[in-house]
Amino acid sequence: MERIGFKMKLKSGCAQEYKKRHDNIWPELEKIIKETGVSDYSIFLDEETNTLFACQKISDGQGSQNLGSNPVVQRWWHYMADIMETNEDSYIPYSLLWSSGVCFSSWVCL
Repeated sequence: MERIGFKMKLKSGCAQEYKKRHDNIWPELEKIIKETGVSDYSIFLDEETNTLFACQKISDGQGSQNLGSNPVVQRWWHYMADIMETNEDSYIPYSLLWSSGVCFSSWVCL
């Protein structure tokens, strides 16, 4: 089991809507994430910067960030595009912060 962490950006003023949508996550999306081997998935918001920090346990080197070609995941990205910073194709960019104890950002690993 490996733990990874990454960050994404929420648009200003969208915290409540983000929480509402995730409180009602689509069952088919939740199923795909679990089938990929993701567990203990948590997302935290830094309200000062609108930065979302996510961490998850993964197995077999898979994770939710490897599901970009899945049509359900693509629909979710499109659904979230009005409240998150995205690319033109609704892809939600992220920055990997750590993976299996290896830091990709100096401020995160103390």
